[in-house]
Amino acid sequence: MFGLQPFWFHVTNVLLHTGACVLFTRVCLHVAGLKTPFAALAGLLFAVHPIHTEAVTGIVGRADVLACVFFLVSFLAYHGNSSGKCRIWVSVLLGGLSMLSKETGVTVFLLNLVYDFYLHWPDIRWSLTEMKWNPETMRFTNRAAKMLISLGILLALRLAILQGSLPKFSQQDNPAAFHPSLFVRVLTFCYLSAFNWWLLVCPATLSHDWQMGSIPLVTSISDSRNLVTCFFLGFAFILAARALADFESQRHPQIVLGLLFLVIPFLPATNLLVTVGFVVAERVLYIPSLGCILLVVYGLQLLCSAYHKHRQTMVFFIVLLVATATLRTIVRNRDWRSRDSLLRAGLETLPHNAKMHYNYANFLRDSKRPELAKVHYHAALRLWPSYASAHNNLGTLLNSSRAAEYHFLAAIKYSADHVNAHYNLGQLYRKLNKTGESEHMLIRCLTLEPSFTPAYIELAKLRGPSDPTIDSLLKKVVELNPTDPHFATTFGHWMFKKHNYREALQFYWKALRISGYHQEAIISAAKALRKIGQECRLFQLITRWQLMLKIRNGEHYLSTHIYLMGWHLKSELNSKARAYDVNSYFDGACASSPCKVENTSTEEKWKKNETSSKGKKGYTSRKNIEKVTPTTDLKLHHLVDSIF
Repeated sequence: MFGLQPFWFHVTNVLLHTGACVLFTRVCLHVAGLKTPFAALAGLLFAVHPIHTEAVTGIVGRADVLACVFFLVSFLAYHGNSSGKCRIWVSVLLGGLSMLSKETGVTVFLLNLVYDFYLHWPDIRWSLTEMKWNPETMRFTNRAAKMLISLGILLALRLAILQGSLPKFSQQDNPAAFHPSLFVRVLTFCYLSAFNWWLLVCPATLSHDWQMGSIPLVTSISDSRNLVTCFFLGFAFILAARALADFESQRHPQIVLGLLFLVIPFLPATNLLVTVGFVVAERVLYIPSLGCILLVVYGLQLLCSAYHKHRQTMVFFIVLLVATATLRTIVRNRDWRSRDSLLRAGLETLPHNAKMHYNYANFLRDSKRPELAKVHYHAALRLWPSYASAHNNLGTLLNSSRAAEYHFLAAIKYSADHVNAHYNLGQLYRKLNKTGESEHMLIRCLTLEPSFTPAYIELAKLRGPSDPTIDSLLKKVVELNPTDPHFATTFGHWMFKKHNYREALQFYWKALRISGYHQEAIISAAKALRKIGQECRLFQLITRWQLMLKIRNGEHYLSTHIYLMGWHLKSELNSKARAYDVNSYFDGACASSPCKVENTSTEEKWKKNETSSKGKKGYTSRKNIEKVTPTTDLKLHHLVDSIF
């Protein structure tokens, strides 16, 4: 609606985040049963939590925010009706939309089902002990069957969208998942869960990227980080025990609901069910933060009720908590103002992150600071020697052909299917006149990625204009880029140079069908029409081009006969200038040889010239010169020249 303006993308994310805050407040008030001031506090803390900065500020995070909105609406449709009626199909539909926004949205089905099970546990327990069905148990079983069947259908649909296979990730995306030792994987994954929980409680250390050594693997039981894991598991065990105990009394549904919101949406990110492509991702914590905030606010409500005399102290603590979260969010938003500030903040937080150095080096390269970019590429390789993309990008900046070749070969060594490394090495070999090696690399590049356009163009340059395969290579480029007029125009130039003007014209028309304002295609088409002598079509083309330019620039365009009058005047001026040049020529000829009669008329000069020049090579009679009058062809030549 608003094009590609970043401001409106950000406004949309903020509006979605605002909607999520309002929905969460409603959940806390009508489902969790918090008091109104504390339900409002929960919504306020969710609004200013620093962990949400990445999800709200970055366009990629919109998936998480949108999934959370559908997640909460689905939960409210299932549990939030004041009459107690469950709108199960509305909840299923909204849960499906949440899943299509983000895969973690599918966990709303489990959350709805488990919380429903908790609310109806007394009836279910009676049915199990008495071995009899009661109406509440029958209704719960009916709802559970519908939810599970819907969940299965949606999961099958999601797998079909993924073409039956889950995404594949590399070791640099998630090193722990690829470690051969089960012991190391378990210790690391448990610590990562504790680390994510700590980010929710104390978001002091934030980064947009946690890959490549940001969090080293836990390889030993003596690692001090295991203490953090034990503390986290102990606290989680206490909460789980308290929630299970509440199944009987159901006095603290806030604890159960908070724990469900915290744990169930986070399950896909634990690597227990499927391997994920990240170590830590702050935007993934957007939905689980609902549970953390609900537990914290409910704890504050219990403290205020138990220590009513210290109400002012509690109010001061709450204000301090909100103010601290707000200030941290403001600081974090400043980090997200630009690519430069974001990468600098990431380097300050995680200086041992190889990918952070790599991304900052890419920014420096794009900013025309190659020397500093080389420093950070080397830093990335020092931290992660097998970083294939860093080897490839560093090779493109080096002046030494030998050093560049070394890094390109290293990139291919560590990543055999690295398309850009094969292409860059093929380019390097072509410049070094290693034709065979260059062609081998370019063909290998096209084998890995048949739609890699630059490789076709580079291969065409390597084989030269006389090679019979050039036409097929350039035609393939046009086929691979059906929406880019540049490649169709380029192939038209190639046919034009081979004097195939009509075929060249077809590709110029194709480029103009893609983009009617492509100036290079317009000029080239005009040249081709002039070559094949189609003055009428040339006249129409240029007239339309002039009108299109005026319309696009918002000018008042004139009718066609006004243009013709202007061109006619210019043609007459050209004709008079040519006649003047002819007279000057004869005057000069008379001046170079003595004339018997000084005041000779132009008519006599013509007769004298015709008599003395007949039969000579290059002779032009007066009749032939008189035939050169203002014609449409002259006007069109002038028009073609005017648009260059």
